[in-house]
This record gives sequence, C-alpha cells and structure tokens, in this order.
Amino acid sequence: MTENTTAPQPSLEELLRTTDPARRRKDILMRTLITSAFVITMIPLVSLTWTVVSRGIGRLDGYFLLHSMRGVFGGMDAGGIYHAIVGTVEITLFAALISVPIGLLTAIYLVEYGGGRPLSKVITFLVDVMTGIPSIVAGLFAYALFALLLGPGAKMGVIGSVALSVLMIPVVVRSSEEMLRLVPNELREASLALGVPRWLTIVKVVLRTSVAGLTTGVMLAIARVIGETAPLLITVGVVDSINFNLFDGRMMTLPVYVYRQYAQGLVACSPGDTSCVADITVQRAWAAALTLFLIVMLLNLIGRLVTRFFAPKIR
Repeated sequence: MTENTTAPQPSLEELLRTTDPARRRKDILMRTLITSAFVITMIPLVSLTWTVVSRGIGRLDGYFLLHSMRGVFGGMDAGGIYHAIVGTVEITLFAALISVPIGLLTAIYLVEYGGGRPLSKVITFLVDVMTGIPSIVAGLFAYALFALLLGPGAKMGVIGSVALSVLMIPVVVRSSEEMLRLVPNELREASLALGVPRWLTIVKVVLRTSVAGLTTGVMLAIARVIGETAPLLITVGVVDSINFNLFDGRMMTLPVYVYRQYAQGLVACSPGDTSCVADITVQRAWAAALTLFLIVMLLNLIGRLVTRFFAPKIR
C-alpha cells in the first residue's frame, strides 16, 4: 500500500489569519507615508501657535484689551487694542451680513434651480474668477466705488466691509454649493411627492440637512477675511481712537494694528530713560496677533457648537 503524502489543506480560519507579505509591506509603507505627512503638516502649525502664544502672552492683559492708543507715543509703556478689536468685529460682522445671504442664495440657485442653464454657467465662471482675486484688488474696487458716491478720500468701516464681502462671497458660494449637493435627492423627491412647495422643501429639508456644512463654510469664509490687511489699509485707514460707527470716520482693525506696530520697529530711547521700552511696539504687535488668533479660534468653536446642536440627528 502507498501512503497518502498529500499535505493537509489549511482551514478557513487559518487562511483568514495569513497575510500576503507584499500587501503587508505596502500597508506599512502607506501607513508610514500618511503618518509622516501628518507630522510634517503639524510642525508649522504647532510652531506658529507656540511662537504667537509665547511672544504675545506677556503683553496680553486686561489693560491691553480695554484701552486704545489715544495719547500714546514713543516708547510709553501704555496703549492697547480695544479700538482695533471693535473695528475688526464690526467690520467683519457687517461683511458677513452682506456676504452670507448673497452667497447662500447664489448657491441655492446653482444647485436647486440652475441645472444646465447658461446663467448658472456664467455665475460659476464669475465665482471662480472672484476666488482668485487678490485682496488688494478688492480694496481698490471698494475704494473706487465709494469714491464715486462720496468723493475721493472717503475712509470708513462700511467700505472695508464691502471690500471684505467681495472676498467672502466666492468662498461662501463654493462651500455652500458643495454642502447642498451632498443632500440626497431622495429627500427632495420625498418632500415634493407629499405636495410640499419647492421653496419650502429647500428651507425645511435641504437647508436643515446641510446646516452643519453651511455653518462650517461661513466660519471658513470669516476666517479667510478677518486677517486681511491690504484692503483695510486702503478703505478704512488707521486711527488711534475708538470709533463704534461703521458709517462715519476711520477705524482701526487688528491686522492693520499688527502691521503698523511691527513696521515702526524699535523705539529710540534716551539714555537713562527708564520709562521708555525700546521694543514696546513689537510687544504690542505680538499681543494683537495672539488676540486675533484667539478670536478666530472662538469663531470656530461657535461654529462647532452650532453644528453640534443644530445638525440633524441620525438616531
């Protein structure tokens, strides 16, 4: 008799446990590349955060936040950014008030009504063009527009808001358009099948479903423009006093404040003058930059909270 020398076949469990060496090497390689990319991406972010916080935290206190630069000159150990905070918040919020309705309604038209119409293609092309506009061009446009209406030399907060809205609108349109397209068509069809008007379907179903993404898009648009300097230098100017009126007079903003303080450089102090701080302008610039950084973080936190509480529940 001949013996059966056939090797036993591996069980299904053993086959599932075994891995192909080539696939395992590829998996390790991709894991290494992805992890390395993440680390490389985080290095400048962590470095930037550490630099701004370490250099700005020393000057950032209650006095700095609640006082303006009125009457401050030279190397005086005084002055603050209250007027710049007021200008930044008012100008940015008014720009959002202009941009968000226009951008959202444009996105709704492109997604819900545009289809393949020629007008929608023209709008899409113009939005793409506006996305690449340099910020200085937006400032020149707003300045020229109000120069025709109010005369040359007009500088006020509302002009800065218009300039920022030119930069915000394409961001809002693009982000809102993508979020609206993610809403399943089945939801629209189910609502329309029940006899709900199209506009009410958009308000109650489409917008309600995509509120989280829309909020994120608006926050990104605000973060895009809140740090702009060039258009605000042209349209709003600089001032050392507090101005709450967007429609009258110049206003200071945090980006312009940082630029102005840092551009002044070190102060020439007289020998023996203990009240003079040579690097006071640099200290103010870093503290203002940290304040702007914290404001952007606060806006993103608000966006996260809105997303959490108003997004549709899946369970």
